[in-house]
Amino acid sequence: MLFEDRRDAGRKLAAAMAQPNDFEDAVTLGLPRGGVPVAFEVAHALRCPLDIFVVRKIGVPSQRELAMGAIASGEVVVLNQDILHALKISDDEVQRVIERETLELERQERAYREGRPPVEIAGRTAILIDDGIATGASMKAAARAVRKLARRIFIAAPVASMQTCRELETEADRVICPHQPLDFEAVGMFYRDFSATKDEEVRTLLAQARQEREMELAGRSQER
Repeated sequence: MLFEDRRDAGRKLAAAMAQPNDFEDAVTLGLPRGGVPVAFEVAHALRCPLDIFVVRKIGVPSQRELAMGAIASGEVVVLNQDILHALKISDDEVQRVIERETLELERQERAYREGRPPVEIAGRTAILIDDGIATGASMKAAARAVRKLARRIFIAAPVASMQTCRELETEADRVICPHQPLDFEAVGMFYRDFSATKDEEVRTLLAQARQEREMELAGRSQER
């Protein structure tokens, strides 16, 4: 095991990113749900704002854990054509899954933001963070959506396959992944505790990060 849990993974990822000059204008975007506890620790260490960026895996109808693509906020769709062709999945089947996952994406946006607007990312460095990267479909969708606004995109995860990291280098200005094992099979195999992150934990971490950010900004104001 590399990590006790996602918070531990976030602290270790933050340690690998300890180059303050690279992150002065950054905003940390956790991919719900599992990416948020990791992103919380990174945002805390880098002293930058935390927000979410919702991405939903598009699972194969008969094997939902197998990703045939992903969707992201901003109506971005990324499809794995190799899987679609190999499994002979029709356009109608793909569309049905997209429609179902779009409903969940919109639900998560409402549940986690609780009426608050997204953190401004235009012209800034966006750090996209997940608890690990397997196929890369979700992260590709997120990067392509954020690319429309952000000045730079960094993709960060505590663990991912070496091949996936290489593929993601074309989607971002920088890929940060301290652990790239050759025998990568699934993200969960590198965690002692990989239990599902619940909606309430996501809301709690976002609220805590907002509070810490407000206190930090207030402290800076008093120093002037």
